[in-house]
Amino acid sequence: MAILEVKDLEVCYGVIQAIKGISFEVNQGEIIALIGANGAGKTTTLQTITGLIPSKAGTITYEGKDITKIPGYKLVGMGIAHVPEGRRVFAELSVLQNLKLGAYTRNDKNEMEETLKEIYERFPRLEERKNQMAGTLSGGEQQMLAMGRALMSHPKLIVMDEPSMGLSPLYVNEIFDIIQKINADGVTVLLVEQNAKKALSIANRAYVLETGKIALSGDAKKLMNDDSVKKAYLSE
Repeated sequence: MAILEVKDLEVCYGVIQAIKGISFEVNQGEIIALIGANGAGKTTTLQTITGLIPSKAGTITYEGKDITKIPGYKLVGMGIAHVPEGRRVFAELSVLQNLKLGAYTRNDKNEMEETLKEIYERFPRLEERKNQMAGTLSGGEQQMLAMGRALMSHPKLIVMDEPSMGLSPLYVNEIFDIIQKINADGVTVLLVEQNAKKALSIANRAYVLETGKIALSGDAKKLMNDDSVKKAYLSE
């Protein structure tokens, strides 16, 4: 069953059309990868889904409800979390304060504390550094914090934008392992990732975006063996 459906989506920046009528769906429990070159429209797609920028046309449906015009802060309460490109942690707040901000839509303090324990179990380094300013963490630790902050809202769907950007190979592997574990715990994942090989290796299905249009889609493992995908995105 589709948890998210995007139909005929168009997005413009002034006179420039960034997204040109794309349609795709994300089924419950899947990891879906959205890959493509820089400027293809991947981040714009995610930001439109999560209510950060408006669409010009088309519909976005989440759990059967049209969310096209719903602002981002309301979507968090409905179960959609966004891990933005570049982490965007609050540098001058502590790790713990950042995590608590992720739970601002939740009213039950006991439940929130339980989730915090789960986050610390998943990311032991965040507990070790809970009183440290977020801006002093390494890039990999900041990425873990951004993911932990998103998970504090107890999402059903988590949207991740370039989680491996700027990280060492060791951290890249760790982040992708964590994404798989989050998914195994029942959270659906929509992943935008420049590292196409890594993204396709953990995804169920994938969509290839080219200049605002979907050029290819299908089973992620099959796309890994597609000659055009190999040539454009998987060459070393």
